[in-house]
Amino acid sequence: MKSKAWIVIGIVVAVIALSILGSYNGLVKKSQAVDTAAAQIQTDYQRRSDLIPNLVSTVKGAASYEQATLTQVVEARANATKVSLNVNDPASIAAFQNAQSQVSSSLSRLLAVAENYPQLTATESFKGLQTQLEGTENRIAVSRKDFNTAVQTYNTTVKVFPGSLIASIFGFEAKAYFQADAAAQTAPKVEFGN
Repeated sequence: MKSKAWIVIGIVVAVIALSILGSYNGLVKKSQAVDTAAAQIQTDYQRRSDLIPNLVSTVKGAASYEQATLTQVVEARANATKVSLNVNDPASIAAFQNAQSQVSSSLSRLLAVAENYPQLTATESFKGLQTQLEGTENRIAVSRKDFNTAVQTYNTTVKVFPGSLIASIFGFEAKAYFQADAAAQTAPKVEFGN
């Protein structure tokens, strides 16, 4: 009789141990998915950053007196490369996102200025760079969406029982999302002439 009780206890302990191990491994895999998605975001932003010197050089030749705009782009790029992304620190995500927003803003101004130079916008090199930047911006948007999806999956596991119990025991904490840019919160004003 005692041996059957010990067998039952052993089976229960084994099931609990396997459940804990499975939950822990699931959290590790989901955390790694978040890290992988963050690395993809950094790769896409780096691709954009690598295109900027070519774009600046191309615009510089045709729009030499737009030096202030070119300088803003170069400075924003330089500042963005100094900010690292730590997915475990919401402040780091916010700083990274802010630095990248500055690059986006300065690039938008540069492209707007470039529209004033038809000879520039007609060149193949400018068109090619503009197309690459548009493609890269699309990649960045997809990467950010994939990151937020991975964070949602991870955070759900961290916050729902029994994952929350395992997460608290082993120190897994919720991760922050990439947020919409502050400028995206304000709708543009549209005014029509009379």
